[in-house]
Amino acid sequence: MPAASAATVDTSAWYVLVNRHSGQALDVYDLATHDGARIAQWPRNDGYWQQWQFVDSGGGHYRLRSRHSGKVLEVYEWSTANLAPVVQWTDLNGANQQWRLSDVSGGYVQLVNRHSNRVLEVLDSSTANGADVVQYRNLNGNNQQWQLVRVGGGGSGGGGGSGGGTTPPSWPSATGSQAVSSTIRVNGTYDGGMRRYYGSGALGGSSQDEGQDALFDLPAGATLQNVILGAPAADGIHCAGTCTLRNVWWEDVGEDAATFRGSGSPTFLVDGGGARLASDKVFQHNGAGTLTVRNFQFQNIGTAYRSCGNCSTQYARHVVFQNIWVTTPANRLAGINTNYGDTATFSGVTVINDPNRRLAVCQKYIGNDDGDEPQSNGSGADGTYCRYSGSNITYVN
Repeated sequence: MPAASAATVDTSAWYVLVNRHSGQALDVYDLATHDGARIAQWPRNDGYWQQWQFVDSGGGHYRLRSRHSGKVLEVYEWSTANLAPVVQWTDLNGANQQWRLSDVSGGYVQLVNRHSNRVLEVLDSSTANGADVVQYRNLNGNNQQWQLVRVGGGGSGGGGGSGGGTTPPSWPSATGSQAVSSTIRVNGTYDGGMRRYYGSGALGGSSQDEGQDALFDLPAGATLQNVILGAPAADGIHCAGTCTLRNVWWEDVGEDAATFRGSGSPTFLVDGGGARLASDKVFQHNGAGTLTVRNFQFQNIGTAYRSCGNCSTQYARHVVFQNIWVTTPANRLAGINTNYGDTATFSGVTVINDPNRRLAVCQKYIGNDDGDEPQSNGSGADGTYCRYSGSNITYVN
């Protein structure tokens, strides 16, 4: 998408702000959603934590609202000092949350704070990932100049809220590639820096072979973020308990994109990213607990989510879809087992290229624990197992 100038800002659109000096994007650090979270620069990945909407405050000033958190950019504690930190905060429309755009050469702009009259900059002209963004007096440095790159239409955002426009975010470009010959075990948080990981050796077979190992194995409590899975992707990602997948993209789904396991009440979060070319399932839920999928897109898939229909140990499983896009061909969004008390909840779903409404939003089954193929038990909203209404689904042809 073309860059914008001060005169051409579209208040219905979302923008990534790219620093002229470092080439990195304005980012809500560590995908935070709380007041006071720091703002930093990070390699551009077009995640919602890097997308900002200009909200008109009048008088040529705007608040910059994060699509991820719904909060706005502000100078912390109304400071007028050089090097004062810039953070996100609940939108109060304060003067320290208002910014004026000033054009500079080459299609870049400066952002001038209304309260302090200082400009937004990357601290010390850093080019490092995670470098702080602060305010400073105007020196017209390249670290004080930003390119506004439009990435999507308008709509509400904020922590996976109800809808982010009918156009999904762009697919990212890989910063490099890394072959994986044995499963990578993730402890704590693993940030891939938007590299592409693909199977080789023992993990380099046919992408649809059953019983493959995963490229990444996450024990309970682990987080995997900013990763692209290329082909072959083997069995994608295994989560052994509560886990988080942030801004993970599957260019060509292998056996499954991700499999979720664990007993008790684990909670799984997939926030941002996308998956395409899945002839069978994208997300396989074999354990207990709840999976939330938000700010995510599916393209050319069989089934987006399946609660295991014939596992030897069965549970009541739950899935929540928030703010997602599905581009057909696609057969179904969720397959659940009503006899075990499964539920599927949908909001902010955009279905693209399905004029005949063939996509099954929620398919119901009678599951079993003896390995037999489960039998279908109908489909569609019922308020108990399949939870949505017509207003939760938007069709774009």
